[in-house]
Amino acid sequence: MSFGPHLFLALLEGTVTAFVLAVTALGLSLVFGVMRIVNVAHGEFFMLGAVLAWFCASLVGTPIAGFLFAMIAAPAVVGALALAADRLILRRIEYHPEGTIVATIGLLYILQQAVLTLYGPDARPVSPPVYFTLTFPWFGYSGYKLVVAAISALLLAAVWWLLTRTTLGLYMRAAQQDLEMAQAFGVPARRVYATVFALGAMLAAAAGVLVVPIQQAHYLMGLDPLLLSFIVVIIGGLGSVKGTLVAAFVVGISDGVVSVFFSPTLAKIVATLLVAGVLVVRPGGLFGGDRA
Repeated sequence: MSFGPHLFLALLEGTVTAFVLAVTALGLSLVFGVMRIVNVAHGEFFMLGAVLAWFCASLVGTPIAGFLFAMIAAPAVVGALALAADRLILRRIEYHPEGTIVATIGLLYILQQAVLTLYGPDARPVSPPVYFTLTFPWFGYSGYKLVVAAISALLLAAVWWLLTRTTLGLYMRAAQQDLEMAQAFGVPARRVYATVFALGAMLAAAAGVLVVPIQQAHYLMGLDPLLLSFIVVIIGGLGSVKGTLVAAFVVGISDGVVSVFFSPTLAKIVATLLVAGVLVVRPGGLFGGDRA
């Protein structure tokens, strides 16, 4: 293939990566924006989604039924686990910023070792729910990857609607802007915090379900999503939903282009340099002052 087809392939791969990354990083951004805490265990929620997708696929006979089951069951189970972690750990330390970093690091290792013990160290494949190929003049491209991008876009639209059109979204935005004032007007802060932490975990789990037919499920797969999510949130601006979405596409498309033309390792280096460059020019991120 010449340069043009390679670039087109890179843009396709980058767009799919960007959509999945936006879903994953949005969960991390919401938790930081509303709760003012850093969830280091966010990547493990992604990993749990992938592992639970494999489990659901092994229970159900057909790939499409297993996928639909996993898209419902995995976020629900991970969300319930996040609610339990909020009630038993985060609430007890009163969401102290430094304390929550240590607590979520501990949660990361607990989840990782639990999956290693119960699931094992091997990477296990999951069949994609649909098999079709889009044929371009230069190559064929997996149709399932475009399905992943479409479902990710629907999830992002659903979260945007939740934030802008519902009472819960109003409570979340009020707590994000000024928690004390929001509480004075009757916003149930603890309930909002628990809901946001569970929502962030569910988004990560949903992204894990979408990705596992492409990557395979294993107990260490949470590291890259966590790293890239942090990169996206820092570039976009801590707590900024708009910044998270913009940064996800910048990082995702650049990752796709660099990975196709050079190597995935160099793509991670470029993403890290992007963080450094943005922090030099705008220490608060691209949209650090816009947290809606």
